[in-house]
Amino acid sequence: MQDAPLYDEADGPEGGRAYWLTCADGVQVRMGWWPAEAAKGTILFFPGRTEYIEKYGRAAREYVAAGWNMAAMDWRGQGLADRALKDPATGHVDEFADYQLDVDAMVEAVTALEGGPLPRVLIGHSMGGCIGLRAAQRLDLKAAAFSAPMWGIRFHPAVRPAAWLLSALSRPLGMGGRYAPGTQPETYALAAEFAGNMLTRDEEMWLYMRAQLTAHPELALGGPSLHWLNRALVEMRALLRAPAPDLPCLTYLGGNERIVDPAAVRTRMATWPGAELVEPEGAEHEILMETPDVRDAFFARTIAFFNTHAGVPASVNP
Repeated sequence: MQDAPLYDEADGPEGGRAYWLTCADGVQVRMGWWPAEAAKGTILFFPGRTEYIEKYGRAAREYVAAGWNMAAMDWRGQGLADRALKDPATGHVDEFADYQLDVDAMVEAVTALEGGPLPRVLIGHSMGGCIGLRAAQRLDLKAAAFSAPMWGIRFHPAVRPAAWLLSALSRPLGMGGRYAPGTQPETYALAAEFAGNMLTRDEEMWLYMRAQLTAHPELALGGPSLHWLNRALVEMRALLRAPAPDLPCLTYLGGNERIVDPAAVRTRMATWPGAELVEPEGAEHEILMETPDVRDAFFARTIAFFNTHAGVPASVNP
């Protein structure tokens, strides 16, 4: 574990650091670490596809102020982590199981940084929700929360069979590294305009994301490869067919979600005993970067939820 850059544009709490981690297969990833004073536990934060640790500096402020350490990842293939293809703008992974090697490196690093056993919880956003659901089957966690988890990708019904077929044939035909149809090399937050965007209704948070990517274009990532799409489809299908983890769960899904498949999220939550699904009216994909009322509610609910399941006295809940 060696020091890595953590850019000021994260706007995170004081004391934040970043580290290079080497996974079991030799891939180098980056982890952000924001420690809390007299921490009550640690949040393992799993970002989504195209994302990077600086994007969640402001979220770390909320959790650190509430007494929780927060660790966040640059998954392989994005942020400052190693990228697999000659075209670094392509989101690519050989197998979805490879992300669990990143998780293992993260847990090992967190164990060293905590300095002693602390309760751990998980937050997974979008693709991080897919990685997180798999990780929750094997990690020692007290609870998990999800934001617009990628348990399905939103396609027009007529397109879904073609997505399966084309992505499955892509590697045998030597096209696995090509961009999935309808995607491009430029990252969405820079290619799109605020008006009509699918991420957030909060222009200030939209500009926060764009400022990070403009200052550090090396963080940006474009569309996924066809092979990534196929491996994602296979993993999401497997996760929906598997039993839900025996773990308290709270999930937020925007009322105007247009990126992940709301039906898949509702199906998973309906078969997760005791789990709670919250769907803020009109909210877009980025719950933690939505309007202040939506994101503040998410922070307050997840902090109280984690405090409860980590055994923190109710008097310190928000």
